[in-house]
Amino acid sequence: MKKIVFTLVLMLGVVGVAQAQGDVEAGKAKSATCAACHGPDGNSPIDMYPKLAGQHASYLAKQLANYKAAATGGEGRANAIMGGMAMPLSEQDMADLAAYFASQAITPIATPEDVVKQGAALYQGGDIERGVTACVACHGPRGEGLEAAKFPSLTGQHPKYIAEQLHLFRTGERNNDPNGMMRSIAAKLTDQDIEVLSKYVAGLH
Repeated sequence: MKKIVFTLVLMLGVVGVAQAQGDVEAGKAKSATCAACHGPDGNSPIDMYPKLAGQHASYLAKQLANYKAAATGGEGRANAIMGGMAMPLSEQDMADLAAYFASQAITPIATPEDVVKQGAALYQGGDIERGVTACVACHGPRGEGLEAAKFPSLTGQHPKYIAEQLHLFRTGERNNDPNGMMRSIAAKLTDQDIEVLSKYVAGLH
């Protein structure tokens, strides 16, 4: 928990750093190539691809910058498809795309009844014995995340995509989380934990 609090304070402390201001209409015009995987309004019809609609603009811009950084040999978020898509984008392009998708409404998902009890317990309280921090600490009671700290909203996201990201954090294949927070938490999650959490958080709203 101390690690998470420290990182949160650190990230909130740099919010004042100048960032490109996104333009929604410009982002919409630039989003045509995104539609094939993410849908024209950011509600991806394919559950292996994330929904971008309603996601925090700061988080979306960060991910695009991380994809580009990794694709150009730097530290970031390695992905063969997204690396290529992000390569030609300028900081302004990223800000515009992020602003557009953030302005769209995400389509809701229902949480299956059979995961509510276990999912709520782990999401809201974590597991002290295993050292698993409660997800609510960063992602909020409704899965809304935190814009200022670039912690993503999880509500309405495809469970399959959430589960895949938790697996990638657990193995360390995805490593663009601040201060290794998600890797530290995911390393302590079982396959069942991941399945339950991914289905539970997607239905929070």
